[in-house]
Amino acid sequence: MVKKEIITGNVKLQSKRIGEVNYNNFNSKMTIVEYFNSKNITIRFDNGFIGENRIYSSFKNGQSKSPYCRSIRGMGYVGEGKHKGQINQIKTKEYNTWQSVLERVYNKDIQRQFPTYIGSSLCEEWHNFQIFADWYDENFYEIEGHRMCLDKDILHRHNKIYSPENCVFVPNNINTLFIKCDSVRGNFPIGVTQDGKYNLHVHCSDNHSKQIKIGEFKIGQEKEAYKCYKTYKENLIKEVADEYEDRIPKIVYDAMYRYEVEITD
Repeated sequence: MVKKEIITGNVKLQSKRIGEVNYNNFNSKMTIVEYFNSKNITIRFDNGFIGENRIYSSFKNGQSKSPYCRSIRGMGYVGEGKHKGQINQIKTKEYNTWQSVLERVYNKDIQRQFPTYIGSSLCEEWHNFQIFADWYDENFYEIEGHRMCLDKDILHRHNKIYSPENCVFVPNNINTLFIKCDSVRGNFPIGVTQDGKYNLHVHCSDNHSKQIKIGEFKIGQEKEAYKCYKTYKENLIKEVADEYEDRIPKIVYDAMYRYEVEITD
């Protein structure tokens, strides 16, 4: 008689909890569709994913999630596929790069530290880690002794969108050729700073990221100072492109040769 009461109680509990609804920590709706016991339930998520062998307590406290929950900065999700975010508890290169892009685009603290990321965006398909990782594996390459960077605006000037059409990997010393220091020059053209009351100095980073002085002008000669910088910078970029011609993709080499410094940069 006691055994029958226990079985009846379990059946009633199962019936009561099937159809129970909750929202997880990523605001995804979850519904229990099967309840075997407190350590074995099946959940249907609002994105259609079915999660089996879940724990009821995790369902109740919102910790259950699906691969389609936007768990990275409220926007990125891991998705389903062959790519792993971690192997032996160490983040993969693909995942580290993907997470870094999400931080640049959606982390306001990062944007305050690096204002060049303000206004940037991420194409919808790359919110899915699996799709980004596929692109990564097809496009990543290495150059011995160099740190590789994901760049979004060498191929297309002033681009703000991280996407397959706009992005490419380049060695760090090529990437830094295109970094601007707006806070240093103030209201003067790119490459030009004021030194004292009457002089304008023209500085530019060389291909080793070392600042060098390339010219000096008087106040009122801002255009001449800018042209000095423009000539030096464009020639430098071409020289570096030639140096790396056989080690970088042709589209990067061609983009570097087309690059023109603009006074509004």
